[in-house]
Amino acid sequence: MNKIQKPETPAELVIPQLIVGLGNPEPKYDRTRHNIGFAAVDTLANSWQISLSENRKFQGIFGEGIRSRGQKIRLLKPLTYMNLSGQSIRAVVDWYKIPAESVLVVYDDMDLPIGKLRMRLAGSAGGHNGMKSAISHLGTDKFPRLRIGIGKPQNGVVKSDKDTIGFVLGKFSLEESQLVEKVLTLVKEAVELSLHQGVEKSMSLYNNRTIAATKATNIAAKNLAATDAETKG
Repeated sequence: MNKIQKPETPAELVIPQLIVGLGNPEPKYDRTRHNIGFAAVDTLANSWQISLSENRKFQGIFGEGIRSRGQKIRLLKPLTYMNLSGQSIRAVVDWYKIPAESVLVVYDDMDLPIGKLRMRLAGSAGGHNGMKSAISHLGTDKFPRLRIGIGKPQNGVVKSDKDTIGFVLGKFSLEESQLVEKVLTLVKEAVELSLHQGVEKSMSLYNNRTIAATKATNIAAKNLAATDAETKG
């Protein structure tokens, strides 16, 4: 006799409950490449009208709100400095009893050009110290992450760790900043889709999207740079 085939159970959707943007505190790090995770959380907070404030218990800037269908969502920017980001994440996870697979971490990636995103359900730290800390404190690498491309130096040469640090802690150029604003809008759309239809659906639609600089953007950036030079001269 043929065995009765049991219907396959549909995979459970991975829906973020906590969204963490990685970065460094202090004004001197504002708008640097390494802090694009912070910028992403700020974009989400502004769009969703979630108030962010320092929470000492969580060692970070924290806020929570209600999304559609009564879904509660929490936002976090660790204030521990990048290398200890996991401490802050773990504090929130323990307090609210959030499973690791419901934590979405947003951070910068030099291996992706500006204008590209990569969302994944799990994976290694890829050399990123903030992610190393997150993985260590969560005790697993099986949690979703959204990498935002920051590109590499224009000459493409990174000879040492010092070169890498200097680049990621540097600020975006005017042209790049205009592109980053569009990228952050794409990040918001990708995250919002993950809240409604799961991380995998968002991956399928946004991992192949690219935001490219337009000719008008390039011209505007060059004109402004030339104006600045004349003013200083």
